[in-house]
Order: sequence, then C-alpha cells, then structure tokens
Amino acid sequence: MPSILVIEDKDGMRDMLAQTLEAEGYQVDVAPDGMVGASKAKEKRYDLVLTDLKLPKLSGLEVLTEIKDNDPEAVVVVMTAYGTVENAVEAMKIGAFDFLTKPFDTDHLTVLIKRALENRRLVAENILLREELAQNLGFDQVIGRSPAVQEVIKLVQKVAPSDTTVLFLGESGTGKELFARAIHSLSSRKDEPFVAINCAAIPHELLENELFGSEKGAYTGAVSRKMGKFEIAEGGTIFLDEVGDLDVALQAKLLRVLQEKKFERLGGTRIIEADVRVVAASNTDLKAAIERKQFREDLFYRLSVFPITIPPLRERPEDIITLADYFILKYCREMKKKPKSLTSEAKRILEKYSWPGNVRELENTVERAIILCEGKKVKPEHLAVRIPTMEDIRLRSGAGLKDVGQYAQMEAEKKLIKRVLSETHGNKRKAAQIMKIDYTTLFDKIKKYHIEPEGPRYDSEEE
Repeated sequence: MPSILVIEDKDGMRDMLAQTLEAEGYQVDVAPDGMVGASKAKEKRYDLVLTDLKLPKLSGLEVLTEIKDNDPEAVVVVMTAYGTVENAVEAMKIGAFDFLTKPFDTDHLTVLIKRALENRRLVAENILLREELAQNLGFDQVIGRSPAVQEVIKLVQKVAPSDTTVLFLGESGTGKELFARAIHSLSSRKDEPFVAINCAAIPHELLENELFGSEKGAYTGAVSRKMGKFEIAEGGTIFLDEVGDLDVALQAKLLRVLQEKKFERLGGTRIIEADVRVVAASNTDLKAAIERKQFREDLFYRLSVFPITIPPLRERPEDIITLADYFILKYCREMKKKPKSLTSEAKRILEKYSWPGNVRELENTVERAIILCEGKKVKPEHLAVRIPTMEDIRLRSGAGLKDVGQYAQMEAEKKLIKRVLSETHGNKRKAAQIMKIDYTTLFDKIKKYHIEPEGPRYDSEEE
C-alpha cells in the first residue's frame, strides 16, 4: 500500500485530504506545519509527499528543499491558494513533481497522485535498467535439451509460484542468474522489479550501502539519502549472486531480513519493512565455508530452503552445439553478418573441449569466432579452443584428480566401445548388451566420441 504524507496547516483541509486519499487505498500520515512535516519525511520514506506552500515554521519550498536533499528520488506535489508562475518555476527547479492550485477537484488530485506514483515506479525501474545495460547479462532464454537442464527447468517451474527462498548452486558461468530471472518471471511478483547484485564484485565496506541504502551523513560523502537494492526491489525479487562472499557481519543483517522481513539503512534507526523474495546463488561450497567459520550455518539453512544445482556444461555435452548455434545466430544478427554454421571439425572440437568457464566461456568463444570468420562456415581456426592431451592434463598447473579422472574415463570408454564394436562387427545392439548399457546410451556415446566406422558392416544393428 503506497504511503503519503500530507503537510497542511488548515485542519479542515488536512482532514479532507487524508479522508480522500485513505478512501483511495493509500496509507496516510499528516503534519500540521512545515517543521513537523520535514521531520516526518526524514524519519520515514514516503512514496509521495503532498505539501502546502504557505506553512508555519517552515515554508512549503523549504520543506521541499529539505526532503529532496535527504532523498533526491522523493516525489513531492506542492499546493497553494496563492499560485504564481514564479512559485511554480521555483518549486519545479527544486524538484517538485507538480504544482497544484487551490481550490482543486479531488478527482484531479487523485489522478495526479496516481500519475506521480507511476512515475516513481518508472524511475526505480530505469535505475535498474541503466545498471543492467552496463553489464553483459548473457543469453536471454533457457537453451538446453539435456535431461539435466530439463530437470532444472521443472524445479524452477514448481518453486516459482511460491515465495520460497531459492539457492542456486553451480560453477561460475552456468547461468544461475538466467534461472533466477525465470523464477521471477513465473511468479506473482513478475510485474515488480527484479534486482540483481553480485556480492563478490563490490568491496565489503560498500556492499551494505548497496544492499540496504544509507541516510544522509551516514559516512563521508553521503550527501543525501540513498535507496538500497532491497528498497528498490520492494514487492519484487532480489537476486544475491555469489552470496558466499558476504562479510560475516553483513550475513547477520541478511539473516534478519529473511527472518523478520525488516532492515535499517546504514546510519539510520528507523525499521523498514521488506516485502521482497530472495533468490541467492553460489559457486563455492557453502558447507565447507561453514566449517571454516566463514559462513553462518543459520543463514545457509534460511537460504537453502529450496536448493537447485545447475550442472556444468561438461556434464551435458548434448547442449554444446545447441548453445553454439544459438550464439552464432545471436552474434551474426548483432554484427550484421550473413548467417554462418559450424563445420563438422569445429563441432567436434567444441564437443571435446571441457569448458571450464561453462556457458559463458562458450558464448565468448563463439563471439570471437564470428568476428574472425569471413565466410559461411565457422572453422577450427576461428575457435580459440585447443583440445588437451593426457600429457597436457598431467602437466597443467592446478590440474586436479577430478580433471584427470574425467579425461581418463572418456578415453577408457572410447577404447572399450571401439573394441567391442570391432568384435561384434559393428552390431551396436549386441555391443550394448556386452557392455551392459542400453542401445540409446551406446548410440549417444558413439556420437559424443566421434567414433568413425571401421568396416562395411560397422553401422548395422543385426548380424
């Protein structure tokens, strides 16, 4: 429910305005003079302030100036029975949304207030849009036919309609923000803001200000009240990416928001209600961080009410070419180039590469290839990808046992499939029975490993 502060020294006028606005569904506070009004506006953030121009103690223009100094985004409508062009110009210069001359029709007032509140909402959305345009948000829809991705989509669809807190787990570049946006768009909050903030990208000493905002004078350089991301996201969804990087002290404040739906601005004392759904994500092992006393266990359980793990790209190789084709189309359009396609060898290289940077790395690779490619075909030389040999993996700095194990498993599977197919003279059904896997799995692995025919009967299914 939007909140409105009415500052009017005439008792009858003040009561009439309060009753009219309350009947329209607004939460209304009143003040009998400019000093009380300015004090109330400082203590509480109102969606709109309606103030008379001629007031005792502080004039309407002085009240307007003080309010805008504390909160530049505040929406203020000035009204007066002594309207002049000079007054209107002065009020607009200071930052008034509009100037209303008494007597006025209450219908005119309510229409003006609705327009002012809609303008406030658009201003908040524009702040977010400007921030988003400064970032590369990646692909704009879920791409993937693998069972792993389809399972994630099912989970997102199930949890989206509720207000349950969701925690996405997975390596960097797997598309956690994409799925967070999907949850928002499928929820009842879809018409309200979606606010994303990367907790690892902002220094710890500035992150509290970004999340919860600050009061004027809260720190050196705080010349006005600042809205935090939780205020901007009011009624909508806030996405906390890399939540594992939160400072322990800030974790306590986030826990309070999750438990009580309340917070305070930096340097403030007033409690602010927070009607916001929280979706978080982490690419680190939060349970290990709990053991190291770097992450609060109670916060982890609050965040992970509904955990969803997004698999890395190397575990869903059937999505690689689908994604690559999508990115080729995307960047050909953006760069105004004619449509292109991957050669068979380029596809083979993309499918064999391990993609440590996941979908983000694949997108960057395709973008570079489209810049380099002048013809109709994207070839291996356009791809900044080199398939590592076993020796590369052994010698690579930082390579772990898991890396070597995955590569060794792939090589062992490939050799076994080739040997059994040779023994069965290309009979894939018999080979699948020998290896104790189903026919479809064998067919997929032959395709995945690019196992080439070795004889005239290699592709047969029956002897």
